[in-house]
Amino acid sequence: MTTTARFVSTSPAGLSYSPASKSLWRASGRVSFPARPYGALLHLSSPLMASAGVGGNGSPSAHEDSSGPSRIGEVKRVTKETNVHVRINLDGTGLAECSTGIPFLDHMLDQLASHGLFDVYVKATGDTHIDDHHSNEDIALAIGTALLQGLGDRKGINRFGHFTAPLDEAAVEVILDLSGRPHLSCGLDIPTERVGTYDTQLVEHFFQSLVNTSGMTLHIRQLAGKNSHHIIEASFKAFARALRQATEYDLRRRGTVPSSKGVLSRS
Repeated sequence: MTTTARFVSTSPAGLSYSPASKSLWRASGRVSFPARPYGALLHLSSPLMASAGVGGNGSPSAHEDSSGPSRIGEVKRVTKETNVHVRINLDGTGLAECSTGIPFLDHMLDQLASHGLFDVYVKATGDTHIDDHHSNEDIALAIGTALLQGLGDRKGINRFGHFTAPLDEAAVEVILDLSGRPHLSCGLDIPTERVGTYDTQLVEHFFQSLVNTSGMTLHIRQLAGKNSHHIIEASFKAFARALRQATEYDLRRRGTVPSSKGVLSRS
């Protein structure tokens, strides 16, 4: 059965309310993400907001927002070891459909979607009968590339993100810069070798792989924590919130590149 729905415009200006599905659905064997569903109240803009070029959701209105349609990156990576399909909508609502063959990683990617308000689809198969290393790495490489695609020329974004997330006794701070220059500093002290079947050494390797393809400077610092699950989950939550902050629009920038050089790129 095919589900259809009317979508509101992905540009904040001139919004009119139209119901839209809040869940993922399959059509022609693919997963489609609905456009960002605005609530009934969000189509209203005050005269002050309109004069300032601000849309109903606090983002730049269409003539100032250089992003146009939703910023989406999609990557298919196939090797002799893995088969990975990733799709990310940076302007999503927190929807997640992740099946990586690594249950703990699925749980962490759900955190990325939920706390970053990204729509995240990850489907992967790999040689997990050996171990999770190849799948963990290739999934992160594909996510980084999808982020790179979705960000485009990075005009108008905040660029920088900083968030500290607690989870019970654990607390992790994440600072990042969508600079186009890949760098990772990871200061996690995870006390056990595994969480479930997941090798905890793969946490740093995941972020290193993501950094390499996205062109991101990323600092992760553990402030407290004794429980391995809590430390890792706090890391992903803090990363999601910092990335959300960095990818959102800076109204005062009015669609310009957030760099004194005038360009942010991998080259």
